[in-house]
Amino acid sequence: MMTTEVILNEMQACKETCIECQTTCIDTLKYCKTQGNKYADMTMMSMMRDCAEMCMICVNMINDGSEFMGNTCSLCAEMCDRTAMACERMSSDATMMLCAAMCRKCAEYCKKMGLNSVSYFRRSSLVADAALLCG
Repeated sequence: MMTTEVILNEMQACKETCIECQTTCIDTLKYCKTQGNKYADMTMMSMMRDCAEMCMICVNMINDGSEFMGNTCSLCAEMCDRTAMACERMSSDATMMLCAAMCRKCAEYCKKMGLNSVSYFRRSSLVADAALLCG
């Protein structure tokens, strides 16, 4: 059984990593826009934008204690992994590799959060109780 302190520390670490990943993706997106045609891959740029957005959604779900946090974190992990793969195609560029590394780190934290999310739910029982009362 996970202690409350361990759970809170894992949640905080995941939030911090998501915020850092969101910032890195936005900064890398801005960088790509200044680099010309080689970096104007709309698919990759869309992935970075989507990854940044998903990271912030993940933070919001964790902050709110949402029962959907686990699903959100799992999806965020998948998006981060795919964004990392896209960035890694430009392996000669340090900025792109930094973004890839940050996305990989975030994916790991989010995967763990997704797998352990049952331990973190605080509202699911309230929803079930409310459904019973209304029925």
